[in-house]
Amino acid sequence: MRQKSLATADLSDGEMIEIIPYKDSYKASLRKLTLEWLEKYVSVEPEDELFLDDPGQYVFSKDGAIYLALYDNAMVGTVALYKLAERNYELAKLAVTESYKGKRIGCALIEHGIATCRGWGADTITLFTTKRLEAAYRLYLKYGFREVADEKQKYIESDTKMVLKI
Repeated sequence: MRQKSLATADLSDGEMIEIIPYKDSYKASLRKLTLEWLEKYVSVEPEDELFLDDPGQYVFSKDGAIYLALYDNAMVGTVALYKLAERNYELAKLAVTESYKGKRIGCALIEHGIATCRGWGADTITLFTTKRLEAAYRLYLKYGFREVADEKQKYIESDTKMVLKI
């Protein structure tokens, strides 16, 4: 049975994607996509292994959610949201499969993440990244995220903490 989409978004080529909540039937696809970008751009950290072992439990135990971008019933992108503190959520695990980059899927996932956090009553969204991911860094700036000083990064390879006040 096909799950009803939460949202649809126009891609740069006029095609549409659906954004749906995670379900266990997508676990293998989520693992493949997550490993695709981690292994290409950074490395798989212990925190990532916890996420990959049981994505639903990992995120839901943190009062969060995972959303998937579907194109032609194939998972082509994802984003996760975790509660960090009262009214503060982390936007994490944003990824788009390589062959679909440049089609605004990342934009659609960020927009959905921001709208979801706003709906949950958040006033701040936090993310951790590395400036080596230049395109991602520019995308975060485009959506209003700003760097903040933080001596202790959440992830081993992150060098930048960013926040968005909503």
